[in-house]
Amino acid sequence: MITYVKADQFFYPYEVKTGGYLELVDGKFGDWVAEAPAGAETLDYTGYTIAPGLVDTHIHGFGGVDVMDNNIEGTLHVMSEGLLSTGVTSFLPTTLTSTFERLLEVTKNLGARYQEATGAKIRGIYFEGPYFTEKYKGAQNPAYMKDPTMEEFSAWQEAAHGMINKIALAPERKTAPDFIRTVTDQGVTVALGHSNATFEEATHGVQAGASVWVHAYNGMRGLTHRELGMVGAMYEIPHTVAELICDGHHVHPKACEILLKQKGYENVALITDCMTAGGQPDGDYMLGEFPVVVENGTARLKDSGSLAGSILKLKDGVKNVVKWGIASPHQAIMMASLVPAKSVHIDDVCGQIKCGYDADFIVLDKDLELVATYLNGEKRFEA
Repeated sequence: MITYVKADQFFYPYEVKTGGYLELVDGKFGDWVAEAPAGAETLDYTGYTIAPGLVDTHIHGFGGVDVMDNNIEGTLHVMSEGLLSTGVTSFLPTTLTSTFERLLEVTKNLGARYQEATGAKIRGIYFEGPYFTEKYKGAQNPAYMKDPTMEEFSAWQEAAHGMINKIALAPERKTAPDFIRTVTDQGVTVALGHSNATFEEATHGVQAGASVWVHAYNGMRGLTHRELGMVGAMYEIPHTVAELICDGHHVHPKACEILLKQKGYENVALITDCMTAGGQPDGDYMLGEFPVVVENGTARLKDSGSLAGSILKLKDGVKNVVKWGIASPHQAIMMASLVPAKSVHIDDVCGQIKCGYDADFIVLDKDLELVATYLNGEKRFEA
């Protein structure tokens, strides 16, 4: 069955197509055409923009569910369905630093049942930790932090049926370079963060194969005029992608602007780092093992007041970078769809409007407010 979507503009990866119609063929994207055949079934979104479904490659929870709870039904249904209201159609459930055994349980369940997700599609698993440094632990438990070993990772990957496609670590960890080389050879994306690495140590990590920076500026050694640190390496090293939380709390808008000037929008991936309280009212929550207070648009550790993930919806991160005047609407959408998808090598299945891909897309009004979310050509959320 062929349906034609009419809209004012369509956000393709490297261009904006104005007017016309987008074919939907049996739940897949077809071609863009100037005119639809007479009498064809049409979805009329005149006055609106069609964009690819958003891709969140760093998200711990949503709607009262935390990936580390190992509530697999919650992740597959509550979380994945809830994310459709944020414009997200593909995501990587993200773990936290924990025991080997706990991480094994979580990955075993996700690896066995990820295809049962009823909403946004699970495209892999992101291990945020446990191979970090205590100095920049953030809202992660330093008791479990250690040097990376292939023995551990191979066990997790086997339990996950090969679904771990991204892991974050601190490059100054003793065994990090060899570990990075080995897992990147296996097709796993390595991200650098929660780290006190010098510029040289960070550079060695990238030379070994790392290609992503975990939540830019947060949880990393800053830049000074004598030691450029992780931030300097993130600015300076080309062909690497920086994750960026654009909620206005984690990173000052001007710092976001500087990062975009340094790397270009094609190397910045908008993420949420959202925790269980995303889409929920203010109050007391848990992030892994830590009590968190959610109020005034932030999630903070109860004991220290430090930021503990976010409650950001990715659609709002898109709106923010446009509102701050640091990206065009098209650039903002690409930073929340194609760039993150490319950063973990899943752009062959999501992150763009392309003939033959699943018809996962969003409808936006002129203010970039989410109007509807479609999965496989079917409307699954309407504002």
